[in-house]
Amino acid sequence: MNNSKNSMRMKGKDLITIGIFSAIYFVINFAFMLMGAIPIMWILMPGLIALFTGIPYMLLSVKVQKPGAIFLMGLITSLIYFVTGQFTMVILITFVIGCGLAELVRFLTKYNSFIGNTLSFACFSIGMIGSPLPIWLFKESFIAQISEQGI
Repeated sequence: MNNSKNSMRMKGKDLITIGIFSAIYFVINFAFMLMGAIPIMWILMPGLIALFTGIPYMLLSVKVQKPGAIFLMGLITSLIYFVTGQFTMVILITFVIGCGLAELVRFLTKYNSFIGNTLSFACFSIGMIGSPLPIWLFKESFIAQISEQGI
């Protein structure tokens, strides 16, 4: 029993794997965010990002079948967003919700189910909805802010 507990703990190799796949996820994600200058693309961005970032997510899910892996991936992505200035409280909230739901689904499906990992990716992808969400939540102040920026 103690051996199974130790097998569910993160090791250095797991953390490195999470870091690598988080970086790949963010590079793909950021490539689509660059297209966000086109207004319609910004609204469609969460769905487009989900189509292309599924591969690194699923590879991470297969390589690190332990609790917290997806939450760390979301945390790393959020921190990179913060550093690059793409961060808002809305995206933080949606990332926390998405990561929490994704971890719950993975836990309930014992971390090694393809369907469970696919459903967890759908939950994880909810986090990206936080990028265009301010358009609807804070319409007037958001439009004033982007007008000042020349968009």
